[in-house]
Amino acid sequence: MTAPHDGPSDGPEDPVVYDLDADCTLSDVVEGNRYHAEVNGVVEYGVFVDISDSVSGLVHESNLSSDHQVGDELVVELTDIRENGDLSFDTVDVDEYETRSIEHDYEVADTGALADAVGDSVHVEGEVVQIKQTGGPTIFHVSDETGVVPCAAFEEAGVRAHPDIEIGDLVHIAGVVEEREESLQVEVSSLDRLTGDDADEVRARLDEALERRAEPHDVEPLVEWPALEQMFPDLREIAKQLRRTVLESRPIRVRHHADGDGMCASIPVELALRKFIEQTHQDPDAKRHLFKRLPSKAPFYEMEDVTRDLNFALEDQARHGQKLPLLLMLDNGSTAEDVPAYENLAHYDIPIVVVDHHHPDPEAVEPYVDGHVNPYLYDEDYRITTGMMCVELARMIAPDITDELRHVPAVAGISDRSKADTMTDYVELAAEEGYDESFLTDVGEALDYEAFWLKYDDGRNLINDVLNVGCDDEERHRELVEFLAGRAREDVDDQLDAAMPHVEHERLASEAHLYRVDVENHAYRFTYPPPGKTTGEIHDRKVEETGEPVITIGYGPDFAVLRSDGVRLDIPEMVSELNDEIVGGGVSGGGHLVVGSIKFVQGMREQVLDALVEKMADAELDENLQSTSIGHESDD
Repeated sequence: MTAPHDGPSDGPEDPVVYDLDADCTLSDVVEGNRYHAEVNGVVEYGVFVDISDSVSGLVHESNLSSDHQVGDELVVELTDIRENGDLSFDTVDVDEYETRSIEHDYEVADTGALADAVGDSVHVEGEVVQIKQTGGPTIFHVSDETGVVPCAAFEEAGVRAHPDIEIGDLVHIAGVVEEREESLQVEVSSLDRLTGDDADEVRARLDEALERRAEPHDVEPLVEWPALEQMFPDLREIAKQLRRTVLESRPIRVRHHADGDGMCASIPVELALRKFIEQTHQDPDAKRHLFKRLPSKAPFYEMEDVTRDLNFALEDQARHGQKLPLLLMLDNGSTAEDVPAYENLAHYDIPIVVVDHHHPDPEAVEPYVDGHVNPYLYDEDYRITTGMMCVELARMIAPDITDELRHVPAVAGISDRSKADTMTDYVELAAEEGYDESFLTDVGEALDYEAFWLKYDDGRNLINDVLNVGCDDEERHRELVEFLAGRAREDVDDQLDAAMPHVEHERLASEAHLYRVDVENHAYRFTYPPPGKTTGEIHDRKVEETGEPVITIGYGPDFAVLRSDGVRLDIPEMVSELNDEIVGGGVSGGGHLVVGSIKFVQGMREQVLDALVEKMADAELDENLQSTSIGHESDD
């Protein structure tokens, strides 16, 4: 940078005329010095000239020796700086002179500290992470070491400003900090792409800060459970990836199974990520654009869902200038049934991260995912529910939400019928927050009930009230749960009154009880409970009634829902064998070892069910093996 210029420079040498950098401000000029200028306006009493992007003044007509037009270049002398900041110039007629360049001496502001600079001129350096064209200015979202700020540049209404700037460019922006609708925004006076050493320096600084800020918090587990704690290093990696994704302003789309455990997994993560977005982004709309939770009715990622998600992502990219999202699969995503959807996403830059407790197909899934945490990968099983894992994941992202989440693992475990010994510890932890086991059961029932009626809607505020996470009305929460759980029990009773007389029973060669019911023809359709829940309720009553090993099948024209207690079924393996053995059966499905669902071609139903029963009859009995879930709903 050129040394400061202190005063008039006439002398024995050629006079000096200063050429100000576009970023120069009033602090860079001195009375009596001469400057290169450009006419920006002509009025009756003179002409207005610019000597930088933000420094302008008047040459009075009495000091003009000729006529000028907008765009004319001339040399002027600064004659007066008034208290209000107005500048007066005279024209200077010089033939020979030395031009000296003046760069603006500035400090780069932190975007996270702009609240103290409203009305001030600032300089920001960072990466462009989003470009949104509005009906007025172009909004460039710029990320630095401390956060993300929207910067508004105006060319003309609806016209893209700085069309050469793209997402991922490193830029230097000069402008004024303004408040817009209770948020901060930089009104851009100049915007330049950084190149060469300047860009390398900023990139290194940003990468170092990003790595540091993405580090998750160290948290102690809510209960002592070595089986879960061994997953903490990989859960930390997931937390780090999610925090980094927020810092990079890449949207996160959460897909979760629409049941109690799926919501106990997704709601805490949503709360944590929304808080982190709020801490790091000046734009109040960032939470809406950067996070979306999407329930899935099926226990895997269907082509219908991935097509919808991909379409919305591409529309948001085109409309809002966003990056394509990261997909976070919760209580879903570990099986070969997810692979076709993952293959579809592989055509685009969409990372996939999975936290799930369904029996996985790692060889099929892991080529497509960037992170995968599942208890089976650690020689554990489904008793560690996704909700239990995700409460710890959420605390790693935002530990200050811990007090809101202490009861959630117990709800997740009860909803998914976990028989882990540690369930006692989780229930006791919830009891410290005023939740007895009966009410925890009601919360899980209410979540399932609302999930059914919400269908594909996330119902965020309603579900938050039911689970009492991010809810500010304890009394309403308890009244709502009691009402919804009561309605659910009434509907279950009505459903079983219709279905139970049609339940067929047989004793298998293994001495296990087999119960079958046609839920398509002998249960109410399109109402609560759906086929999976209906089958689960029948199963639970038969287990209580017999006290012996029980298998229950609820079937329709092209699906079956399976439950077992005391029988060591490997449902994913059985589905694979049926698909190989029954040509034209179109058998697919999955789940846990003792709970799952399958699909098949309608015309092959009897053959598929008969073959399924034969395999069940050969299964080994295990009096200590208990089922874990209400059962996955079929697509019907």
